[in-house]
Amino acid sequence: MMIDKSDKSLAALLSDLTRDMVDLVRQEIALARAEMSTKIGSAQAALTSVAIGAAILLAGLFIILLAVVKGVEMILPPSVAPWLAPLIVGAVVVVIGYVMLKGGSSKLTAENLMPNKTMDSLKRDKIVAQEKMQ
Repeated sequence: MMIDKSDKSLAALLSDLTRDMVDLVRQEIALARAEMSTKIGSAQAALTSVAIGAAILLAGLFIILLAVVKGVEMILPPSVAPWLAPLIVGAVVVVIGYVMLKGGSSKLTAENLMPNKTMDSLKRDKIVAQEKMQ
């Protein structure tokens, strides 16, 4: 025999609601863990690739900068060239590096690391729960 929900007592309904809410919270926590695990794995792989690429680029950049310093030395008067050429090239590199550092750090925000799917799901769950309570 099937029991109609209207036949359930208030205590039984509250018990069902509590159980369903606990199940929902557990599912949302599991979703958040899975999403964060995926994001962390992707971030680790990306950071490893960035670190290796940066080391290789840095070695190449040193060689190129040495060539640029030698080129600037050829343009400057011989009396100031040994110290002024590296100073000019170094100052330009510092400015470029600072601009790049600021641009990259502005992209590392908490919003990019948030579990957005889980947050959207929690918002939907809240709306559904509020509708059920009315």
